[in-house]
Amino acid sequence: MTISDWLIDVALLLVVFRQLREERLTPRTILLPLALIGWAAATYLHDIPTAGNDLVLIGAFAGTGVAFGLAGGLITRVRYADGHIRVRATLGAATLWVVSMGFRLGFAIWSSHPSGMDHLARFSADHTITGEQAWVAALVLMAFGEVVVRLAVIVARGRLLHTRAGHRGRDSLPAAV
Repeated sequence: MTISDWLIDVALLLVVFRQLREERLTPRTILLPLALIGWAAATYLHDIPTAGNDLVLIGAFAGTGVAFGLAGGLITRVRYADGHIRVRATLGAATLWVVSMGFRLGFAIWSSHPSGMDHLARFSADHTITGEQAWVAALVLMAFGEVVVRLAVIVARGRLLHTRAGHRGRDSLPAAV
């Protein structure tokens, strides 16, 4: 792993830890995590292999990310107060994020060592996974699914609260929401 790999992982963890304290839902709240995973996708996701069982692997990992994002979005505290949507990651939401980030980080470290490479090569051959890019796509799309779905759930919950509060206009919601 390169220093930029470590920095992006730390930045993504800090995004959630920052959300442990309540903050207004703003375009920055939405765009920062999207920018980070966008950078990761542009850096690592060169193609999505479709041979063998690559799509099964990618779909399983992406589906896991979506499930983590859905759960994280549902257990994040979202409320309407003082004319603004406010969000706060609960301990459970932060734990889900740390577990999924830790899995991806641990996998990257493990797979870059000789014994990890050997096990991964054997597993890939046994399960008709065509190569490294399938694993990369699976891990990146897992993170992408988690971030996008978590944000979508939070934004949808915020819009619902905003509407229930009788504010049909977009006066207090950020433009990206």
